[in-house]
Amino acid sequence: MCGIVGIIGVEPVAPRLVDALKRLEYRGYDSAGVATLEGGQIDRRRAEGKLGNLAQKLSFQPLGGNIGIGHTRWATHGAPTEGNAHPHATDRVAVVHNGIIENFRELLEDLNKDGYLPKTQTDTESVALWVTRELDRGSIPRWRWRGR
Repeated sequence: MCGIVGIIGVEPVAPRLVDALKRLEYRGYDSAGVATLEGGQIDRRRAEGKLGNLAQKLSFQPLGGNIGIGHTRWATHGAPTEGNAHPHATDRVAVVHNGIIENFRELLEDLNKDGYLPKTQTDTESVALWVTRELDRGSIPRWRWRGR
């Protein structure tokens, strides 16, 4: 079972995201990650294994950003690797997801035709790519966080 957390704060949220994920550790997982938004840019850190691996990575490569999401993953599609860990991101969107996207192969085939190519073995990445394509097409209005 996976855990998902999100925080909108007034100071960097990555440490609080990891702390919140620690509170969900009883659920079982094989990888973890966080993504934050800073200056309109998405940045993320992911790690295979337990949250200690992610915390260690963040100690050497901290993340800024007052908005973020975090996830602990139990692999359903793709091996339990850092590359397949959530959040999945493009330059425009970051996504975490629990469950299974049954038609992800069909989505990826359609996205591939438009040049949106997956970098992982997961079903969740198809959502990040699909939303990015629709943003690029102008089908979804671009939302901007204005902060407090």
